This record gives sequence, C-alpha cells and structure tokens, in this order.
Amino acid sequence: MHFARPEYLNLLWGIPALGLFFLWSFRNRRRRLEKVVGRSLAARLAADFSRGKAILKALLLMGFFAFGILAAARPQWGARLQTIRRHGVDIIAALDASYSMNTEDIAPNRLEKAKGEIRALIRKSGEDRIGLVAFAGTAVVQCPLTLDHGAVRLFLDAAATGMIPEPGTSLASAIETAASAFVEKERKYKVLVLFTDGEDLAGQADAAVRKARETGVIIYAIGIGTPQGKPIPIRDAKGDVVEYRKDPEGKVVISSLDERLLAEIAARTGGRYFRATTSGNEIRALSGDISGLEKKELESRVLQNYEDRFQYPLALAILCLIAESWISEKRKPGAAWFTRIRQGRPSAV
Repeated sequence: MHFARPEYLNLLWGIPALGLFFLWSFRNRRRRLEKVVGRSLAARLAADFSRGKAILKALLLMGFFAFGILAAARPQWGARLQTIRRHGVDIIAALDASYSMNTEDIAPNRLEKAKGEIRALIRKSGEDRIGLVAFAGTAVVQCPLTLDHGAVRLFLDAAATGMIPEPGTSLASAIETAASAFVEKERKYKVLVLFTDGEDLAGQADAAVRKARETGVIIYAIGIGTPQGKPIPIRDAKGDVVEYRKDPEGKVVISSLDERLLAEIAARTGGRYFRATTSGNEIRALSGDISGLEKKELESRVLQNYEDRFQYPLALAILCLIAESWISEKRKPGAAWFTRIRQGRPSAV
C-alpha cells in the first residue's frame, strides 16, 4: 500500500494536539461552570453529565479527523497493468534565423512572428514528435525529434538572428538538415514545416526538395512577411535602430516575402503553402492537414496503476461523525437519579 498524496499525512500530527485540547477542556469544564452559575447549581447540572460519553464523543471526533486525513492522502493498493500507446507523426519545424527575419513588415518582426507560429503548432501537435532546425547560410538541428514539447519550447525561446555563424539564407541546407533528422528507413510519417520569408540567397533548393520527396518528407511552408517588404533594421545594444542593411553598392536592402518559391516547394512534396496572418488560421489549417496523415506508434509503455481505496477511510470518517452526533453527553435517567441519591439529593416526585 502507498499514498498518492502523502503530504496530507503530516496533518495527522494535529490529532494528538486535538486530544490534548479535549483533555484540557474536560478538566476545566466544571471549574468554568462554577464561575458562571455557582458551585451549588453546578453540582446539580453536573449530575446529568456523563464523562464517559463526553470522552467517547471526543474520540469519535478525533477518529473523524484522522480517517478524513487518511482519505485525503488517497491510500492505494491492488496494482493493475495498463498499456499506454502514443500515435502521431514526426514534425520538424525549420526556423529561418537569417538577418532578414529582423524585418518589421509584420508585428513585432518576422522572427518573433515565426516563433509564435511554431508555439501555436506545438500546442496543436498533441502526441506528435517535434524537432527544431534553425537555418541561415547553413542549418543546424537545435532540438532532435522528441515527445517532450517543453524542451522544444526552450530551444525555440533561445533562437535569435545571428545564432547561425554563416550569414545568408539557404533553404537547401534547411531541407537537407531536416530530412536527415527523420528516421531514415521510414518513407512516411515525416512532415517538415518551413517558417521563412522565402528569400533563398544560396539557391540550389531544387535538388534538396527532390531528395526530400524521395524519402517521403512532406514539406509545408509558412510565409513570414509581406510581398512589399521593408528595410532590414540594425539595432544597437539599447534596441534603437541605428541604420539599415545595405548591399555591396551601398543601397538599402528591401527584404520581401517570396511566396512563389515557397508555394512551389510545398506543392512538389504534397504539402501546402500558407501566409502567416494575425488570426492564426494558417496554423489551424496546417494542423488539420497533419492530423489527417497516417499515424505511427511513437511510444508504448506499460504502467502499473494502483487502485484508489480512499472510500474506506472516508466511510469510517462519516460513520464517526454520525455516531458523534447521535450520542448525548447526558446520563441515562436512571443513572442521573442514582447520582442524586448518592449525593443525598433525591429528585422531587
């Protein structure tokens, strides 16, 4: 036997204190009564009082609290085995961490919007395994596929532009790195979601997409930004904009969303393209698509569950309370008359 909430057992230390309180109360009861009504009248009133019944009522109250505490601690015994199976798909979220993601054509900026989209996807992923890839000029696996969604959130919170040493944007590196993070022998259950503005400065995405399709990876793309675009701000340590990024010719770079490329990549692998919006409808649609895919067994565990037996101490606690309420502290009529005879004060007839 063990207790599911053993911390409640500490309350049992209060039972001896309750017993000491009742003991003190019994000893001082006659004295307090004499102060109120006088010694003569107190003696007559005390003749109807049964100390034995009073002690029994106190014990029943202590039993009520003791059994109630035991019930709250949830005693358990009688184990049963239960098999828990989790089914889902493997999802890699590829986050664009290039400097163009600092563009503020979507509030608060593209990177923070992308991170918010990924958090929403994680919340809707249920029993799916999630992994995280960050990319710029090259790509790295920030968090491998895991059922621990909290760990993915920790890595996501730490993501920032400039975290990838090589500048630029290479969708090919993102797709290749994400594809290698899946289970190689499987040709399904694989979903890659690109969160990017679609600016593929390195090119060469065609070969990566073809290889991903051959290995069974379905690519979805969430476009972050606007087709009109905006300059890429450069901020100082205080967060103030000091200038905007420029090309080698000294012209301010306007970064814009390339929806055509992202839609083409998604379509070639059986996925879909969505543009990020303030409503978040794109994540609901994406989640709906993923939930319709064939699932695989991601985890199977045999758990030993104990049966709750709190009903027994709870029933005893209720019985103690009912019995305490039924018992009177007064003596039986015959016992009270006998007490008066012993004191030399027979009852009036």
